[in-house]
Amino acid sequence: MRPLHIALAALVAAVWGVNFVVIEVGLGHFPPLLFSALRFLVAALPAVFFVGRPKVAWKWIVSVGLVLGVAKFGLLFIGMDRGMPAGLSSLVLQVQAVFTALFAALALDERPGKVRALGMGVALVGIGVAAVDEGASGPVLAFVLVIAAAACWGVSNVLTRKAAPPDSLNFMVWVSTVPVLPLLGLSLLFEGWDRDADALAALDWSGVGIIVYVAWITTVFGFGAWGFLLRHYPASSVAPFTLLVPVFGMSSAALLLDESVSPLRWCAAVLLVGGVALTSLAGARRTGRAASDRAPEPEGTAGPAEPETPEPAPRPARA
Repeated sequence: MRPLHIALAALVAAVWGVNFVVIEVGLGHFPPLLFSALRFLVAALPAVFFVGRPKVAWKWIVSVGLVLGVAKFGLLFIGMDRGMPAGLSSLVLQVQAVFTALFAALALDERPGKVRALGMGVALVGIGVAAVDEGASGPVLAFVLVIAAAACWGVSNVLTRKAAPPDSLNFMVWVSTVPVLPLLGLSLLFEGWDRDADALAALDWSGVGIIVYVAWITTVFGFGAWGFLLRHYPASSVAPFTLLVPVFGMSSAALLLDESVSPLRWCAAVLLVGGVALTSLAGARRTGRAASDRAPEPEGTAGPAEPETPEPAPRPARA
């Protein structure tokens, strides 16, 4: 990769890692479901008018929008609102790589292989260590909600693989249109009209900046840049940068939110990131060998087009 593109990949990982801190702060301004709805509303508008028509069938846009936008982000935001720390959330969400591999094995008949299976096992041990640490110091329900969010992310990864969108930014913008109304409806039902109205009435420049960051910076810029990198380089070159997301997430949470990192949490981080690395790199090598057996494609067209589904590398822990 060119030095400028290496810097771009690291910047995207930093943007996605710091995003967990921004979400934590944003939850002080908005109820979680309303916050998630606003995030997708601003991500979709006005971008939907500039990205062109959808390039995949609507069934894929709707299914990914519901699973990723409503289920995954709804659970993540609620879990963080219930007390899951931002840094730990950025780490635990990486277990989606394990869920992706498991669901791909069931739905796409992709056998994980010995190295990937080892990586999945190591990552699960890391999750167990993190669960012990969080159970001793924080709310277990919030931890479980983030694990459930990671599972939903794994499902959306498999759906996106089947959709095979040719343009990652176009796909993500159209996917962002789907969760808005369901999330608003759920917010009114469970969080209440009064709470939502009070949050919107108290909206200030800080709240606007938070929404802009999670919508335009992490979604529009982040996925646009990631899709650009994946269109120009193999997934095996780009995907390892996703391992920087929890590094930026945990470090920014420690610096900006004064979150402490216990020895158990460090142990969990090493196991989880190491397991995800094994899962990712083993899958990337297998994809590279498979690609080498195919006829070469025109320059600039090879590689997966959707950053949510490297083949079959782990998904970046964007939130």
